[in-house]
Amino acid sequence: MTRYPTVLTIAGSDSGGGAGIQADLKTIAALGAYGASAITALTAQNTMGVRSIHAVPPAFLKEQIEAVFDDIAVDAVKIGMVNTIEVAQVIAEMLERYKPGFVVFDPVMVSTSGSRLIRDETVAVLWEVLFPLVHLITPNLDEARILISEKIDSVEAMKMAAEEMVRRGCNAVLLKGGHLVAPVLSDIFARKDQDTLILESSYIDSRNVHGTGCTLSSAIAAFVAAGNSVPESIIFAKEYISGAIAAGKDVTTGHGPGPLNHSFSPIPMQLI
Repeated sequence: MTRYPTVLTIAGSDSGGGAGIQADLKTIAALGAYGASAITALTAQNTMGVRSIHAVPPAFLKEQIEAVFDDIAVDAVKIGMVNTIEVAQVIAEMLERYKPGFVVFDPVMVSTSGSRLIRDETVAVLWEVLFPLVHLITPNLDEARILISEKIDSVEAMKMAAEEMVRRGCNAVLLKGGHLVAPVLSDIFARKDQDTLILESSYIDSRNVHGTGCTLSSAIAAFVAAGNSVPESIIFAKEYISGAIAAGKDVTTGHGPGPLNHSFSPIPMQLI
């Protein structure tokens, strides 16, 4: 029997549709995989910013995750917004129980508009219970500063920060350098006991970059679910992000930073 490569996204909902669960499911579908979801929090937000956050009860989050794993074969998991200790603990419990083959965690802490989305006391719990269980984390520079409390203002500082996160307990880190605006952007891929890689891409001038972090991590998960290696999936996901930004840069959605064009080049639903 055949089935679809499947990604479970565990993340917050963005009522504006550009980030969070909404961006995840658009990305997963655009890349030919099947998306399932478990919502960690509801946000009232649009392109202008986050107005309010409504936490999902941890017990209900647990039921959502159990409902998916107990019925559907999950090839990869993407984790997004984890804004409370209780949510982090529930997700860790589920990962330990079901042991998915690949987990990518985009530690959403600051929205594109600058709103803080995570409580301070939750950060320590991420280090303790979640980071050791995931295969890859994908922080941006703002999130990396929160995680290691260090200034990051150059590619060399990025390399040192990514390697420091690995030393502190992460299995692998893709540190995104999009906030260091330059003609060539650099991301840092650091892993345990392996050489650190610098992955470059061309800068695309666009204000429509809402949800890029959610989209990149979901794309990585979708490519892994389809059978690619993690390094291959990162490269493919970066190419997809560049194409989605370029395709959406001249489109107006709302009055603030708009979303990418997630469906600029859809891949037909795949079977495995």
